[in-house]
Amino acid sequence: MSGQGVMVMGQPLNRLAAPILVLLILAMMVLPLPPLMLDVLFTLNIALAMIVLLVSLNAQRPLDFSVFPTVLLLTTLLRLSLNVASTRIVLMQGHTGPDAAGKVIESFGNFLVGGNYTVGLVVFLILVIINFVVITKGAGRIAEVAARFTLDSMPGKQLAVDADLNAGFITEAEARARRTEIGREADFYGAMDGASKFVRGDAIAGIIIMIVNLVGGVAIGFFQHGLALGDAFSRYGLLTVGDGLVAQIPALVISTAAAIVVSRASGEQDLSREFSTQIFGRPQTLYIASSVLAVLGILPGTPHVAFLTIAAILAGAAYAIETRQRARLERIDIPEIEEEPPAELSWEDIPPVDMLALEVGYRLVPLVDRNQGGAALARITEARRRFAADMGLVVPLIRVRDNLALKPNIYRITLKGVEMARGEAHANRVLAVDTGDVLGRIDGEPGMDPLTGNPGVWLDSSRRDEAEIRGFEVMESAELMARQVEAVFRQHAAELLGRAEVQQFLQTLERTTPGLTADVTPRYLPLTSVQTVLQHLIEEGVSIRDARTIFEALASRAPQTQVIDELVETVRAALGRSIVDRLFEGSETLLVIGLTAETETRLLHEMGEEGEALLTPATMDALIAAAERAMFEQEEAGYPLVMLTSPGLRPILSRLLRRGMPRLAIISYAEIPADKMVQVSTSLSIGDEA
Repeated sequence: MSGQGVMVMGQPLNRLAAPILVLLILAMMVLPLPPLMLDVLFTLNIALAMIVLLVSLNAQRPLDFSVFPTVLLLTTLLRLSLNVASTRIVLMQGHTGPDAAGKVIESFGNFLVGGNYTVGLVVFLILVIINFVVITKGAGRIAEVAARFTLDSMPGKQLAVDADLNAGFITEAEARARRTEIGREADFYGAMDGASKFVRGDAIAGIIIMIVNLVGGVAIGFFQHGLALGDAFSRYGLLTVGDGLVAQIPALVISTAAAIVVSRASGEQDLSREFSTQIFGRPQTLYIASSVLAVLGILPGTPHVAFLTIAAILAGAAYAIETRQRARLERIDIPEIEEEPPAELSWEDIPPVDMLALEVGYRLVPLVDRNQGGAALARITEARRRFAADMGLVVPLIRVRDNLALKPNIYRITLKGVEMARGEAHANRVLAVDTGDVLGRIDGEPGMDPLTGNPGVWLDSSRRDEAEIRGFEVMESAELMARQVEAVFRQHAAELLGRAEVQQFLQTLERTTPGLTADVTPRYLPLTSVQTVLQHLIEEGVSIRDARTIFEALASRAPQTQVIDELVETVRAALGRSIVDRLFEGSETLLVIGLTAETETRLLHEMGEEGEALLTPATMDALIAAAERAMFEQEEAGYPLVMLTSPGLRPILSRLLRRGMPRLAIISYAEIPADKMVQVSTSLSIGDEA
């Protein structure tokens, strides 16, 4: 029966193996163990150390042995538990003879150091010094540096993954796997940095345990068991040396494995193959080494046999490697090179164009990297959420990537691959903008608000209060970037409403009001016509959140006409209350710019049925000049920049004036609610300019 099939306490046995192992290790520190059990456990400890070393040698990259920090902890805990158990037996039974603590400790005390406990103590201390000072300290330093560099490189690696994903080089699943591997790599080196402290503590504990065994054992043997002082030193010294060596040798092996893992670079081969390829792959190197040893071997006073023997072995190995490489080259058949036709270009080779993208210089990466705070990303997300609640349109996700072609502190915003705006920002500074009403000057690097063009000064974050006291408008770099991104997608919101977005819009409406969309599209209007109507509304700042009212108006009008302007005017009339409330903020009296009767009649007469195409250049120039004057007078009086005209004239005037006067809103009489009073505060007339 497999481990998966055996159930213990409702859990598979293989899932309980690790908890049971940890509990058994901890139990060994408390419960007394017989010498036979100690022999088995010491042998198991040595075998486990060898297995860990072999696994580390065969791993092609550090992450192939990602569980190593935990293994290091468990093996260290196992050695300490065995030390505690053996110390208990040594102190209690050490007076009976050298086999009191088991055959393994006895053999290490007699065979390895010839029964001389003084030599054994020296050997033990040397092993501890090698483990503690050389291997563990070096491995710990490597792990520390690797962890630091890995964490520093994480933002760049993650942005590289996002760039490959955006370019279509990898799939979403591959990007997710690469991000996971980057996180695992950082976790591994961080864990190894901490795990190296286990081995260091183990070495210190080994020295303390040796002193306790020796001093405590001699005292117990002399005072309690009546042994002579020399006899007590001999018996307990051998047991102490054997106990120390049987624990320290596996510790040295585990430390070596740890050093191999952290010092290993990722490769496609295991360590043995890389050794043979990189060290013994060039016979010229072996020939040189053999020649040097041969010269040393013939010098008077040197061990001739040893030097000359090794020199001969190296020369023979170099000759064998050279012969094998030459034979391998002779067996390789070089095929005739045939000219291949160039690969055909496919549609998949064209990288997709991002709808909206934010590209930053490398110094601005902390502002857009979530692992480093990503303050700009949070503000952009909030702007998208605010725009969706305001206009009823969900802005597509904004792709963020670093661009090495940009200067370090420069960012740019693109729409469909075309640059729409750019600006300068500093990750750790704020911009104090001169609004025209400030007290004195403030020293700093000159800057500018990219949205308004107002001059400013870049300051350290610590000087923010100073700038605010003097009347400057202080903005963080993340706020600057988010404001400019929001300005771009607000200005070009209609372009962000594609067919896919319209389909999602219709699906959402269908869930809340079943059957309403079917009465409009595809029954009377194609999807493109619905898209155009919605784009016209958004272009003029009309929210499409009230989707039910929009489609009810379309359902009533679409059977009679499919002319876009007429459909838009019908929808605007249905949304009139929300349009007026948005422009006048709930005011009962609407103070507007109004066309004189003569001007309106003239425009309608000249346009005829073809619209603005029949307006004379003189009339168009006079209209634009009159509109600019009216806007100036309206703004000077403190009234909203809203023009009121007839429904038939409104869409034409909107197209004529909106581009040059984006702040001017143009509404029709049909949009005015019945409970609102209208007052013409500024008259627009072109009679004098005609």
